[in-house]
Amino acid sequence: MPRLSIIIPFFNEEENVVPVIEEVLRCQPDAEIIAVDDCSRDATAERIRQFPGVVLVSFPRNLGQSAAFYHGLHRASGEICVMMDGDGQNDPADISALVSMMDRGDVACGYRRTRRDSWAKRVASRIANNIRKNVLGDGIRDTGCSLKAMRREHVKFLVPFNAMHRFIPALLVNCGLKIVEVPVNHRARTRGISKYTVAGRAWRGLRDLLGVRWFMSRQIRWDLDPHPHG
Repeated sequence: MPRLSIIIPFFNEEENVVPVIEEVLRCQPDAEIIAVDDCSRDATAERIRQFPGVVLVSFPRNLGQSAAFYHGLHRASGEICVMMDGDGQNDPADISALVSMMDRGDVACGYRRTRRDSWAKRVASRIANNIRKNVLGDGIRDTGCSLKAMRREHVKFLVPFNAMHRFIPALLVNCGLKIVEVPVNHRARTRGISKYTVAGRAWRGLRDLLGVRWFMSRQIRWDLDPHPHG
């Protein structure tokens, strides 16, 4: 059983697949890599197949980043699961820092020290993070950073829905898990086209936030101890 599984979603990222996977392999040569192709319309899947040791998961239709992470997490066999983006903006060199913090908490969440995005994205992200922290009380400064590490045994606490990946810390905190934050590098996109639009996420983000707040207030919180004492 590999100790570390790394889940990377790709959607129309044929230009990024090879450099991203090669960099991950250099940083974590012994890790299990699960690449999820979210029904790309380009040569993404073919690029992934160039790496025989990488597990390829292909969706029959476009299901989104949350579905890719969720399916990849359930496919993983490592003790610790790491999530990262496939656009090259996350730095695989930070994975070791995340994993090293797992002895201080149940989940390690990266936060981007210096954003390499457009001004509009940075402002929108800052506003969204402040609203989310006030509504959900998860205490996380940068939930939009995909670089996260969690124990596979805690994947069962995640609920599959579109936009789930933005609320992973809140869902796990609500189950009684401890979150630790780790500063990570953030890089500008140099290949491919961003799928992010500020206007497209604003209304959906508000609906998602209210829905998650309702769910968290109604969630049945099972005892995390698998052997409760009588």
